[in-house]
Amino acid sequence: MDFLFPLLILALLVPMFFGIRKQKREAEKVSSMQEGLKVGDQVITTSGLYGTVVDLDDTTVDLEIAEDVVTTWLRQAIREVRAEEQAAEETTTTATDAPVEESADQTETRLTKD
Repeated sequence: MDFLFPLLILALLVPMFFGIRKQKREAEKVSSMQEGLKVGDQVITTSGLYGTVVDLDDTTVDLEIAEDVVTTWLRQAIREVRAEEQAAEETTTTATDAPVEESADQTETRLTKD
């Protein structure tokens, strides 16, 4: 009975200790990724915006989110750097999706439907 209380405390503290270590490791990983950003990296922000790094300073990152559209973000808002293969794969699939031509009858039906 004398060993039950210390064993219970130990059983509660050990998982908490490992959880804190895992959180710290993840925070270091994200911090090193944000510090290692360079011009030309394709990134995703914490809000889900895709962009390309065009300029950097100590606290902010300028992202090009569309052609000639540049926005400024805090470095902490960058969630991940996209892999080059992943980014190239997405641009390839969007480039090969050609628009579908519709016939004159389809256009007329679409325009007069309402």
